[in-house]
Amino acid sequence: MPVHDWTRVEDGIFHHFHNEWMTGLCNALNKGLLPEGYYALIEQHAGSYIADVLTLQHDASASPLPIDAGTTVTQAPPRVRRRLTASAVARRRRKTVTIRHVSGHRIVALLEAVSPANKDRARTVRDFAVKVEDAVRQGVHVLMLDLLPPGRHDPQGMHGVIWERLTSDSSPYELPSAEPLTLASYVAEALPTAHIEHIAVGKPLPQMPLFISPKEHIDVPLEATCQVAYHNVPKVWRTVIEAAN
Repeated sequence: MPVHDWTRVEDGIFHHFHNEWMTGLCNALNKGLLPEGYYALIEQHAGSYIADVLTLQHDASASPLPIDAGTTVTQAPPRVRRRLTASAVARRRRKTVTIRHVSGHRIVALLEAVSPANKDRARTVRDFAVKVEDAVRQGVHVLMLDLLPPGRHDPQGMHGVIWERLTSDSSPYELPSAEPLTLASYVAEALPTAHIEHIAVGKPLPQMPLFISPKEHIDVPLEATCQVAYHNVPKVWRTVIEAAN
C-alpha cells in the first residue's frame, strides 16, 4: 500500500489513523517481535511526562540488559539507504509507544509518529525535537516516523530539526526534494547515529530498525501495520485521500 497524502484531510482524520497505527505497532511488537524480557506500551502523556520518566531512570544501573537470542533480534547493519553519525563535537546536552525491559521496567526505546499538531507552530516542532533529543541523550533509542511534508517550521522535515540538536556539524542536513518524508531510527550512543529512509507519497513503507541496544535491533513492519490502520479510517475519508489530483 502506498504512503498517502494526509494533507488532503483535516487533522482529526490523521489523528484517528495515528491512534490506530500506534496501537497496531504496539500489538505487533508484543506478539513476537520483541525478544523475551521486553514489552511495548502505549503511553499517553502531556508536557514533560516522558522526559520526567527518563530523568528518574537516568541514574539507574547502566549495566547491559539481558537480551534473548531469539531470531527477532539482529546485529547485522540495518537495511537503510542512509546513515548519519554525529561528530565528536556534538553538543551534550502525544501517543508514544515505549519499549520497556522487565528489569526495573525502564524505557529502552521510543516509537514516535509525527502528527500535524507537532508541526503547527515553532514551539510544537521544538517540543517534539527536544523530546527525541532528551531521550537519545539519556540512552533511549528512538524510531521516528514523519509521514507529513516539511513545513514552515521544519523546512528539512522533523529529522532536520532533531539532527541539528544532536550535532553541531558545519554541513547542514538536506532533505531530498523528491522524497520529502522521513523515517529515522536514532541509536543512543556517545555519538548519536541515525539510520534514515526517505520516501514519497505513493511509495510503500520499508521496514525500519528499532534499536533495543546500541548493537541489537528489530525490524518493524511499518507497511503491514500501516495498511491495517488505514483500512480502519472511515471509507468516506479514504475516498478523499485517494482522490486523483
